[in-house]
Amino acid sequence: MKKIVSLLEENRPLIMGILNVTPDSFSDGGEFLSLADAVEHAKYLEECGADIIDIGGESTRPGAKSISSSEELQRVMPVIERLKYISDISISVDTSKAVVMKKAIECGVTLINDVYSLRKPGALDVVADSDVHVCLMHMKGNPQNMQNKPIYEDLLLEVREFLSDRVAECEKKGISAERLIIDIGFGFGKTPLGNLKLINNLDLFKEIGLPIMVGASRKSTIKKICGDQLGGSLAAALFAVKNGAKILRVHDVKETVAALKVWESLVEERLVDW
Repeated sequence: MKKIVSLLEENRPLIMGILNVTPDSFSDGGEFLSLADAVEHAKYLEECGADIIDIGGESTRPGAKSISSSEELQRVMPVIERLKYISDISISVDTSKAVVMKKAIECGVTLINDVYSLRKPGALDVVADSDVHVCLMHMKGNPQNMQNKPIYEDLLLEVREFLSDRVAECEKKGISAERLIIDIGFGFGKTPLGNLKLINNLDLFKEIGLPIMVGASRKSTIKKICGDQLGGSLAAALFAVKNGAKILRVHDVKETVAALKVWESLVEERLVDW
C-alpha cells in the first residue's frame, strides 16, 4: 500500500476520493452500502486518478446522529479489507472513534481522517502507538449542532489557534509533525461567508508548516452560490490549490483531476501529465 509520506513528496496536489458507506451522508448517502458497490466505486475513483480513498462509515453532515462503534466497524472494515487485497492505493478511514481507528490501522490504513482532531477518548493514544498519518480538522461543536448559528469573534484566529493547539498536543504525545495534516473544516461549524474567508486566507494556515487538506466538494455553500455542485466544486478546488492546499477531498475525482491538469498546464505553459 502506498504511504502518505511518499505521496506528499510529489510536486502536485493530491486527490482524496470520498467513499461513504453510509445511508445518510449529505451527497452520496445510500449509494454504496453493499460491499460490491463500495469496492467498485473505490476502484473507479482510483482509475480516475485518486491518490487516496477515504472510507467513512458514519455521516458527519449537519444534524447527523452518531452511531455505535460496532455498526461503524461493520460498515468500513469489509471495504478496507477487500480494497487492501485488490489494490495498493493509500487508504484513509474517516472516523473519530479510537476502536475503529485501531482496527483500521491493524488492517493497514495509512491515514486517519478525524473531524474531532483526536479529541475523543483514546484516539490520541491509538495514533501515537502507530505510524499512520492523521488529518486534524477544525469543527465548532459537533455534527448535531455545528450549524446552529456558528459565531466567532475572529474566525481566522480561532481556527488557526485550534489547529496549532491540536498539533502541539499531538507532538506532546509523540506524534511527529511529519505525520500531521491540517484541515480548516469547510462547512463544519461555519457560515457560507466564513467558508469563503477561510479558503481565501489559506496562507495563514500554511504558516503552521503542515500540508493542508480542503474538502469543499458538493458542500451547501457551493450550492448556494451557483446551484451547480460540480462546476462550483471544481472552481473551489482550483482556488484552494492556488492558495496552498496540498490535498483535495472530493467526490468527483475524474473531473477534478482534469481541471487541475488543464489549470497547471496553462500556468506553466506546458502539457502536464501526472
